[in-house]
Amino acid sequence: MARRHLLEFEKPLVELEKQIEQIRELARDSEVDVSQQLLQLETLATRRREEIFQALTPAQKIQVARHPQRPSTLDFIQMFCDDWVELHGDRNSSDDKALIGGIGRIGERAVLLIGQQKGRDTKENVARNFGMATPGGYRKALRLMEHADRFKLPIFSFIDTPGAYAGLLAEEQGQGEAIAVNLREMFRLRVPIIATVIGEGGSGGALGIGVADRLLMFEHSVYTVASPEACASILWRDAAKAPEAAAALKITGSDLLSLGVVDEVLKEPAGGNNWAPLKAGEILKNALERHLEELLALSVDQLREGRYKKFRAIGRVQEVSASESGLSA
Repeated sequence: MARRHLLEFEKPLVELEKQIEQIRELARDSEVDVSQQLLQLETLATRRREEIFQALTPAQKIQVARHPQRPSTLDFIQMFCDDWVELHGDRNSSDDKALIGGIGRIGERAVLLIGQQKGRDTKENVARNFGMATPGGYRKALRLMEHADRFKLPIFSFIDTPGAYAGLLAEEQGQGEAIAVNLREMFRLRVPIIATVIGEGGSGGALGIGVADRLLMFEHSVYTVASPEACASILWRDAAKAPEAAAALKITGSDLLSLGVVDEVLKEPAGGNNWAPLKAGEILKNALERHLEELLALSVDQLREGRYKKFRAIGRVQEVSASESGLSA
């Protein structure tokens, strides 16, 4: 069994988990009936886990969103796709492993699935560039989306990136232009687009595959214009103030739902998606199928007009004082 990665605020659960494991070992090594004790401890652990995760701060939600064992794009695709064929290359110069895509079948319907892909360990993260796509990745995504548009395949997009790769070479290859073209072209696509923030949705890197008819988020995912660390460095010249920045940025699902940025926040299993990935996959699949059925009932003109209006409405703000916004020095 893979060792579970515990976050700092989960440490109170460690002792309970040890007791549960000790009782399980006792049950394996003897004929003593410990089922009642085991049930009581497991119920207590579940309740405490729910209490902890219901009270997470924005900074703690970021830790959950970045959890190394949180289900990735490929994990979800393999959970609910009966068939999956990955497609490669931007037909220009590269095949970016940080952004993947391909044709899959969910039930009886063929769909296009694209998303950022992080790694499970350091070696895989280096190969995937920590989920930070280069211009070639966004051009590959656009090529695949145009393919979906041509063959009338709905598009499912999975967002999980700290941001687009900001290296010198990426800038020289046209990173900003590649993302901007995707933003423009996604508005004209004639097929339903559903995007889901499954982990960390960072800046333009997320937007490059995020212009959708419906934008969903898992409850412990985050969606932000800049990382709290970067925001704190810019505003206060102190990255240690990242927790304050996280609260002020309004990056959680509940905040973004109230602001009209996301359309639905998906409930996660107790302890987050990494505790019960199969359950998380079931929740996501059901939500995607439900929203897709609603979008398929619309005409092409209704789809494109609704998508345009959705994003035109984002950003209408009410002026508040610095102290009210939480960004006071």
